[in-house]
Amino acid sequence: MKIVAIGAHPDDIEIGIAGMTAQWTADGTDVLYVDLTRAELSSNGDVATRAQEAETADRVLGIRRMNLEFPDRGLIGDATQIEALVRLIRTERPTHILYPYGVDRHPDHGACARLVEEALFNAGIRKYMPDVPAYRPSSVYQYMINAHTTPDVCIDITATIEHKLNALRAYASQFTPVDGVATPLTDAYVDRVLARERHFGSLIGTEYAEGLMTIRPYVVNEAGELA
Repeated sequence: MKIVAIGAHPDDIEIGIAGMTAQWTADGTDVLYVDLTRAELSSNGDVATRAQEAETADRVLGIRRMNLEFPDRGLIGDATQIEALVRLIRTERPTHILYPYGVDRHPDHGACARLVEEALFNAGIRKYMPDVPAYRPSSVYQYMINAHTTPDVCIDITATIEHKLNALRAYASQFTPVDGVATPLTDAYVDRVLARERHFGSLIGTEYAEGLMTIRPYVVNEAGELA
């Protein structure tokens, strides 16, 4: 198994799936976080600080990370951006790709979702960018950032909730800025993420869970695999 998770900004993926990420890396699974932008237009912090915070989160979670340095608020899905993502998907050849749920208050998160979907489709077209062999991952899921809807799949993260919280706390410039402007992220945001994961946990009888939305039907190969 190999995971590629894609987000618009450093901290997006951690908000969505840091708990399950910690489970994957503890089992030795290769996990790559791909940030599309450096979040240079964020109200608080700066690019250098955000990069340092991301490195701290990387150590907490045991992941690899790359940044494609697309312009913040500029995820327009042009040919250059799509080609860069297609090349990434075909080069990494992950079994699983995760990206943001498209319904979100932040326009960049929805734009990220649409861009990834375009790239996923093109990645499987043999005659598109023929210098790199075509590839489609075996499974694709959407994670939630600001959305709070009923998930299609819940994953118990009770054992790794502290890893998630520590990864989020790494982004102090965003969630607990000492000197900055008020944003939705500074209004007890980490507490609200924790409350959401507690709610998702209640749906499956655990203390905490993360939720995913499915793009394709969830596959069960044998009836005995039903949970």
